[in-house]
Amino acid sequence: MTTVRALLAAARRRLAAAPFDAPPREARLLLAHVLGKREVDLLGGDGDAISASAAARFAELLERRLCGEPVAYLLGEREFWGRSFRVDARVLVPRPETEHLIEAALALPLPPQPHFLDLGTGSGCIATTLACELTAARGVALDLSPATLAVAAGNLHRHGASSRVRLLASDLGRGLALSRFDLVVSNPPYLALADASAISTEVRDQEPHLALFSGERGLDTIERLLFEVGPALAPAAWLAFEIGAGQLDPVLEMAERSRLEPAHWIADLAGIPRVVVLRRRAT
Repeated sequence: MTTVRALLAAARRRLAAAPFDAPPREARLLLAHVLGKREVDLLGGDGDAISASAAARFAELLERRLCGEPVAYLLGEREFWGRSFRVDARVLVPRPETEHLIEAALALPLPPQPHFLDLGTGSGCIATTLACELTAARGVALDLSPATLAVAAGNLHRHGASSRVRLLASDLGRGLALSRFDLVVSNPPYLALADASAISTEVRDQEPHLALFSGERGLDTIERLLFEVGPALAPAAWLAFEIGAGQLDPVLEMAERSRLEPAHWIADLAGIPRVVVLRRRAT
């Protein structure tokens, strides 16, 4: 039988040679998953023997990773805002940058029992987090794909939020009375089709394109948020959504032409404007 140390050393060498950025830590994450242990448990037991069956399972996961499958899909979960969310190829992998959207929403002067709407809910991480953090809130979470909504439903149930968030298959809230929501949030697709060749293959080839790309400039869905959703909101309601690099200026320009007024924006840890917060004009 081989050991933890030997398996990890060989796996790290192979990950280092991958055609995408694969941190060496991923080997330890995958092995801990196979062994049913915490990552930290492997640090003090690198001389422990590994059974042939566990080694084979680890080899299978490693091969899938080397073919570009995201680690989150292999592990079946990803942490977001301190909670674990189940994810698979039906949904976008939650990113740390999207936590700035939660940060923005929680800082807003919302009513005591706010109603929120999550457009393009994906894994449900945004809607679930808002429901857990705003314990008096009620929400609706929308997505076009019933398969995606099934993942969101599981995550809402996992964190005890199913009774306060309704899931619906809808295209950006069509058919809903948007004026009843105090807050609308979204992590819309915002990657440009023109830039697809420059995007990491593990993202471009593995994650759902519907959640990634939005027209040649990446602004098609955001434009709909501003000109279809925004004007339908109640006066003084909030609209907060994630944007991509270089999109702040065109988004603010479009907002000026809509019935929304900019409140502020938040940069991510790299200094890139990542979340825009707008408010429906009172008049």
